[in-house]
Amino acid sequence: MIVNIALLTVTDTRTLDNDKSGGILVNKIKEAKHNLVDRKICKDTKEEIIKILKDWVNKKNIDVIITTGGTGLTGRDITPEAVDEIADKHIPGFGEVFRTISLKTVGTSAIQSRACAVLAKGKYVFALPGSSGGVTDAWEGILKYQLDINHKPCNFVELFPRLKEK
Repeated sequence: MIVNIALLTVTDTRTLDNDKSGGILVNKIKEAKHNLVDRKICKDTKEEIIKILKDWVNKKNIDVIITTGGTGLTGRDITPEAVDEIADKHIPGFGEVFRTISLKTVGTSAIQSRACAVLAKGKYVFALPGSSGGVTDAWEGILKYQLDINHKPCNFVELFPRLKEK
């Protein structure tokens, strides 16, 4: 099953030309034979992030939103707070598994990541770190499998039809 994905890079310093983490994700999305339907870059401002996310969760042709950047501990890192504003449900296991995977690659520095995931209007929203290693860990360790309908025993994709149930 092809998944339609929108990608947002949150940064005060990068452009689409030098967005290494975003570029890695673009390649991973293509390798998985998914469809990148939109890609944007925005500053680390909560209002701008929320505006883009709200726009995307209202689009029928988007199944998954991935953000990269703004998940650390500094004053400008506010992506999780922006994601929280649009969330219907949190997926706490995503951050837990991500930090477990990161522990193997960056050691105890993994605790500095606030990577997270939520459901918003029946769409998955994943907030990943801005580092190339962080996005690679998240994709290769979690998203590659959970966005693959063939992954068993279960995966995020098979839940698509039921995400908007009341």
